Amino acid sequence: MSNRHVFVTAEIGINHNGNLDIAKQLIDWSYLSGCDAVKFQKRTIDKVYTKEYLDSYRESPWGTTQREQKEGLEFGKEEYDIIDAYCKEKRIEWYASAWDVEAQLFLRQYHLKYNKIASAMLTNMELLQTVAEEKKYTFIATGMSTYDEIDAAVEVFKKNGCPYELLHCNSTYPMKNEDANLLMIPALRERYGVKIGYSGHETGRIVSTSAVALGATSIERHITLDKTMYGSDQAASLEADDFQRLVKDIRVIEKALGNGEKVLSEAEAAVRKKLRG
Repeated sequence: MSNRHVFVTAEIGINHNGNLDIAKQLIDWSYLSGCDAVKFQKRTIDKVYTKEYLDSYRESPWGTTQREQKEGLEFGKEEYDIIDAYCKEKRIEWYASAWDVEAQLFLRQYHLKYNKIASAMLTNMELLQTVAEEKKYTFIATGMSTYDEIDAAVEVFKKNGCPYELLHCNSTYPMKNEDANLLMIPALRERYGVKIGYSGHETGRIVSTSAVALGATSIERHITLDKTMYGSDQAASLEADDFQRLVKDIRVIEKALGNGEKVLSEAEAAVRKKLRG
């Protein structure tokens, strides 16, 4: 456990509101915060949603249908080419959670280091197989899931020899602190014998830092420029200054956890000599 590094992902998701300048600013803040990676979401809209749903009413900055809202938020190849180049320039990793097989195949062209299974996709076996056969380190979120469903997902990754890490998660936005159930972190570690991270949707920082103290090996949190901006994820996000504080706190906790061995430091030995003679 000594000198362990908690992998911190700033989930940009759809908080860019379809605007590349906002996406770049969020990448900048994530980099300045000391994050290890930023994450986006990729959907093939006509595969993920039914025509009936897409034609239904939804008022947004882009129009009055669900389709206009979804398309307004979705980046395509032109935008992701720019994001890929920008992250390389900033020397920060990026990856994305695909919401359908076609979206995952789209992401392959960028040769990303990591994959992510969103909680909503945990039972999509075709998508899991497509991701697992890439054999890239994959973060698997377990929100809304039963042990049977997690078992089935894990089996796909084991069969394909794909390295993975489970993320404890409660899929309410924003999540109440008392719903975090952080003792699931050691419980999942005990059951699956793999690294367990935490994907949080709460409004503050204390739950995420507590997750690190309980042994979470990765933390994923949404980042935003302003929580009052348009978007369903904004309220469960941290603004840039708060995100910086979170990463700083995580790095302090990493060191504070030590290695669990009872060793008398030189500084403590000097105090012992003084106080015990």
